[in-house]
Amino acid sequence: MSRPLETTLTAQDRRQLKERGISLRTLDHQLATFQRGIPFAKLKRPCRLDDGILPLGSLDLPAVIQDFERARAAGRITKFVPASGGGTRMFKSLEAACLQRETGRLTPTDQLKQFFSGLPKFAFYHDLKNTLLRQGHQLDQLIAEKKYQPVTDALLNSLNYAKLPKGLIAFHRYADTTRTPIEEHLVEAADYVQDDKDRARVHFTVSLDHQRAIQEHIEQARQKLVQGAATWIIDCSIQKPSTDTVAVTMDNRPFRDSHGNLLFRPGGHGALLSNLHELHGDVVFIKNIDNVMPDHLKETSSKYQKILGGLLVGLQDTLFSFLTRLESGTVSSATLERITEWTGHALAMTLPDAWSTYANAQKTQWLFKRLNRPIRVCGMVSNVNSPGGGPFWIQGEDGTTSLQIVESSQVDLDSPTQRAIVTSSTHFNPVDLVCGVRDYRGNPFNLYHFVDSDTGFIAKKSYEGRELKALELPGLWNGGMAKWHSVFVEVPRRTFNPVKTVLDLLLPEHQPPERP
Repeated sequence: MSRPLETTLTAQDRRQLKERGISLRTLDHQLATFQRGIPFAKLKRPCRLDDGILPLGSLDLPAVIQDFERARAAGRITKFVPASGGGTRMFKSLEAACLQRETGRLTPTDQLKQFFSGLPKFAFYHDLKNTLLRQGHQLDQLIAEKKYQPVTDALLNSLNYAKLPKGLIAFHRYADTTRTPIEEHLVEAADYVQDDKDRARVHFTVSLDHQRAIQEHIEQARQKLVQGAATWIIDCSIQKPSTDTVAVTMDNRPFRDSHGNLLFRPGGHGALLSNLHELHGDVVFIKNIDNVMPDHLKETSSKYQKILGGLLVGLQDTLFSFLTRLESGTVSSATLERITEWTGHALAMTLPDAWSTYANAQKTQWLFKRLNRPIRVCGMVSNVNSPGGGPFWIQGEDGTTSLQIVESSQVDLDSPTQRAIVTSSTHFNPVDLVCGVRDYRGNPFNLYHFVDSDTGFIAKKSYEGRELKALELPGLWNGGMAKWHSVFVEVPRRTFNPVKTVLDLLLPEHQPPERP
């Protein structure tokens, strides 16, 4: 690959690239992506129940659960939690209100009224009350007098909730304690990840700025939480600087800051493919940091996690047996027909148009290559004005179709046909998936081999008052897994309880159960 920019890079540019671990080849590829743009996905139709999405009623649930328990007992399960997200967006309305300083008071908006009227219900209420007390204030008196400014200042600045990662914010109240999302994920892990040797493996991806604070919190949680005989095996990783992407000007030239340096930006959640790859796990559950439930609702969550995991393990059993047969190279026509029938039904796999002209040896070779790849089972919930990637049938360049999770940014919404497909969709993926990342021989896949590099997203941003273009890598569960086997299953909406704003913590799903 030619490197047209190699002669124009300064010594400082080269130092920047070396410090981040970004090669000249990678830089050239990113710049070429800006030049050519990213093609839109070609939606064929939305996935619906019995057409790309399996209804729960179609599964033999006792057998599925049994498959899961077999994998769990053997220690194959790991919980992977993207936890680098900050709490800034949670408190956006409060931060905006802080700008409205008028003689020490805030102009009450509907959101502010809801926040202050519900304040005693938040898990962080007592921490906030004690913080204000140390500052010489009585929280109840401030609220009664509608002096909201000291309250928001104490929460956002003294407790630092405006800058803390979500994982360190108190989400749920219990009789004598509170729990953060990190603690809730550990409790979940003790429930459905713990193996027959009492080990529960959990991996958090965290930001470099908060890595130490999160690791200290995890060690405190080990002492605080008592979940049977669970021994947590916990590790953390950060999003690598090598996954940053270069920014460009509006005419696609490398963007330079006021000091003449190249500007790099985080590559989005697709950068976490590197973390997942280096985990070298086996059966890996992926669930966002803010999608947690208090204890009285965990049984529901765990039940459906086990169903997703058991379905994956059962599919692997059959898939691996077929791959072993195909590897031998001597497969009868009847066996090939049985394999293609199963893959079409279980994995929604379509065959090339010229399939009928292939000799058995060619069919065997094609099937082995096509089947020997990672597999994921994704929970899908009914879409009620919820953001998130949707499940669609996608038309490939080779004429085959596949199941994909597609974000709206990947779709040409100016096309009436494509827009109609999006608006007629019925489900979305709440980042609730389980991944099989080892092959039929038990070896870890090279996950980079299964990325659709033609996906991703180019966004307009600004820096130092100047417009620029920013590139996001193929999303972890979008283009990052585009060439995986994908199986979509409907799960109840009550399994999805994200906290996007602080007011979400007032919803019944995040409050203690009502006393009879």
